[in-house]
Amino acid sequence: MSAECDIGLIGLAVMGQNLVLNIESRGFRVAVYNRTLSVTQGFVAQHAGKALTGADTLADFVSALSCLRKVLIMVQAGAPVDAVIEQLIPLLEPGDIVVDCGNSLYTDTERRDAWLTPLGLRFVGAGVSGGEEGARKGPSIMPGGPASTWQELRPVFEAIAARAEGEPCVAHIGPGGAGHFVKMVHNGIEYGDMQLICEAWHLMRAAGLPVAQTARVFDRWNQGDLQSYLIEITARALEQTDPDTGAPVVDVILDKAGQKGTGRWTLINAAENAVPVGTIHAAVDARILSSMKALRVQASPLLAGPSGLLASGAPGSAAQEALIDKIHDALYASKIISYAQGLDLMRTMSHKKDWGLDLGAIAALWRGGCIIRARFLNHITAAYRADPALPHLALAPFFQQVLNRTQASWREVVGLAVTAGVPVPAFSASLAYYDSLRSARLPANLLQAQRDFFGAHTYERVDRPEGQFFHTQWPEVIG
Repeated sequence: MSAECDIGLIGLAVMGQNLVLNIESRGFRVAVYNRTLSVTQGFVAQHAGKALTGADTLADFVSALSCLRKVLIMVQAGAPVDAVIEQLIPLLEPGDIVVDCGNSLYTDTERRDAWLTPLGLRFVGAGVSGGEEGARKGPSIMPGGPASTWQELRPVFEAIAARAEGEPCVAHIGPGGAGHFVKMVHNGIEYGDMQLICEAWHLMRAAGLPVAQTARVFDRWNQGDLQSYLIEITARALEQTDPDTGAPVVDVILDKAGQKGTGRWTLINAAENAVPVGTIHAAVDARILSSMKALRVQASPLLAGPSGLLASGAPGSAAQEALIDKIHDALYASKIISYAQGLDLMRTMSHKKDWGLDLGAIAALWRGGCIIRARFLNHITAAYRADPALPHLALAPFFQQVLNRTQASWREVVGLAVTAGVPVPAFSASLAYYDSLRSARLPANLLQAQRDFFGAHTYERVDRPEGQFFHTQWPEVIG
């Protein structure tokens, strides 16, 4: 097999197939391989006339690639990635580039980098966001790895990436596992964003709005400050009717959420680095609680609480529209906090790992292609370009103004939900984070007294220089 292909991809599930078609449509010749030969043959046959070369074996696949070889892996994260790499190693030559485009844990990416570098191979962990449609039409791409690989991969990645404001939604993120880390945080923010949207919808339903009306509300919101891919698909999903029952599709879907683990990875990393991500944590917990359907059904008639209904006035009334506007503001403010938490985690890890993450550039490449793409990412990009050392997103002038303007409605919505017994864990966690952030003094002084009392952990004093620690001889407690 002649070495004529510009790039190759291993793993022809739906994401892999769409990525191949995207690459080929930009003028590149692509070699493809799947461990099930019939999948490779069927895919190439289905797209006869395109610049695709199907390989029966990995050896044929590598032989089809021109030097320096560029191999994209799009298989399930974990052991399958390691298995593919093990089979590739004897077939590749020093300088060749292996790119994991799956949702791998960033520490696995760092381990693989350490594994391949002594062999003379260059390994890249590249986060790819956008789902099946993004892979085909233009995803957001977050490649890490050695800087030398970026110049080799850049022509392909910039050609296939989504574009926003005329800029390709791809950039070299940083060394080692930086690319997959940023994709992991992206997914954590996505968890928070999705849960917040669901809570806003739940509140509207609790206020008596029919599903069709909630669809129109989300469609209207998508024309303003909340414009985003997730708001748009929410409106479209709520419009769908089930052909079997005639009911809205959303009403026949079982309320048990799934997850693939990237949200949990974000929580673990945040805990390890002492970064509060309460909104994301609440979103992960909400998914887990939703999966406990049998227990919730058992508990529902046994545990007392309010009706779960909100008074909103007649349909289309001024009172109802006022409530919808307040829910909008609560969603907007909470969304800002969710993104702020993810950005704070990236800033912390960047300092710890010396990655040099450019938060403005990352926000810019999220403006198109990815699942969390949204209009207000332009404001995040502008905030970090104006002040690359910005200590927290909420302190940027634009976001200060939004939070100050929306916080009264935010409080009212959370209060109404609590009073009515409507669970809004992510709204509540976001508001608690905001109030903690703006508090110059918190009750942690009492917590430190407790720690010193039972464990002699010491404490600092408000009237002494920072860094000096003290201990009190507390009275003995009996019983």
